[in-house]
Amino acid sequence: MRTFKIFFNTIRSMSFKKIMRLLSLVLPHPLFSLFSFYATVKAFTIAQKKFPKTASTNGIGNAFRHALWCSFIMMYCCKISSPKKALDFCKRITDMHEELFPNEPLETKMDLHNNKIGMDYFMEILPGIHRQFFEKSFFVDALIKKMDEARVLKNLDDDFEGHLVYLEE
Repeated sequence: MRTFKIFFNTIRSMSFKKIMRLLSLVLPHPLFSLFSFYATVKAFTIAQKKFPKTASTNGIGNAFRHALWCSFIMMYCCKISSPKKALDFCKRITDMHEELFPNEPLETKMDLHNNKIGMDYFMEILPGIHRQFFEKSFFVDALIKKMDEARVLKNLDDDFEGHLVYLEE
């Protein structure tokens, strides 16, 4: 119930223009949109359990949450469509999220970078596993391991290709 309350309060706070932009993406892809919402709830719940202090801040838990979020969107959408279509939708919906709910430039760079890590990780393991057999644990365990090598993002010029990034609190 709390999740739906957050969702509706978020929608209520959006301008008409932002709502129309969001609808232009989600209405043509209703199943992808539902799966994305489900992925959002699952990723947030898992991140809160694993990293209660930093999952909702700009810390390392946030990096984990964003990568997990994108991996889950890809996993769920690939069960009903091609990986290419799932990747395209995932990139568009997560990029739009950053546009509709803007942060400071460094925070946006961090979120987009970690989103890409999640999408890239899914595409990396895709050839070895049939897309119908993916499970959440594949991503949770692997992304927790990736956190051992996470880097602190300090300025917009930093490039930590292949590593999760977070901001110092």
